[in-house]
Amino acid sequence: MRRVPIALEIVAVDDCSRDGSTDILERLQRDGKLDQLVRHEVNRGKGAAIRSGITHATGDVIVIQDADLEYDPLELPVLLGPIADRRADAVYGSRFLGGPHRVLYFWHYVGNTFLTLLSNMLTNLNLTDMETCYKLVRADLLKRLPLTSNRFGFEVEVTARLAQAGARVWEMPISYSGRTYAEGKKIDWKDGVAAIFHILRYNLFPPGGDWRQG
Repeated sequence: MRRVPIALEIVAVDDCSRDGSTDILERLQRDGKLDQLVRHEVNRGKGAAIRSGITHATGDVIVIQDADLEYDPLELPVLLGPIADRRADAVYGSRFLGGPHRVLYFWHYVGNTFLTLLSNMLTNLNLTDMETCYKLVRADLLKRLPLTSNRFGFEVEVTARLAQAGARVWEMPISYSGRTYAEGKKIDWKDGVAAIFHILRYNLFPPGGDWRQG
């Protein structure tokens, strides 16, 4: 697989953290290891933090990198290949296509598979991992999508909007080092129920306007 050299712009979003992260991010910015630091005065949720990062990003391709490093940024040069070759508008890094991964929770896998299936039925995509964090998307396209989710509905919403925009979506295998609940994992069954609602909402009631063009 082709590896594409990357000129990185790192945009960190501090969603009103209270665990000392702000001091660490400010030090990293002073040391020249962050290009931009975006702060929220109140906690607004994952989706809102991602939207802030998208707004401030200036590069050609945008990818979300969670701070817990469950996903390996060393794999980004390979994932970028289909976009760099102009074959794809978005690339999803799938945890279920055979890449090495930490063995964790069976019911998380079942829930993920069900949510991906339900999403696929409405988007007509044949994804294996709709909920993956690693979604590389052309910046001009991502900035055009009408994204509104403030919390964990982002993954569902961006998938629905990419499908509605007619984007060319690829999947590639990635490694995954998931966390346990003892290590800070917070997703539970209530998030799964919310995801079902979001899948129906974002797919059955798309916004109007000319955002699909371009």
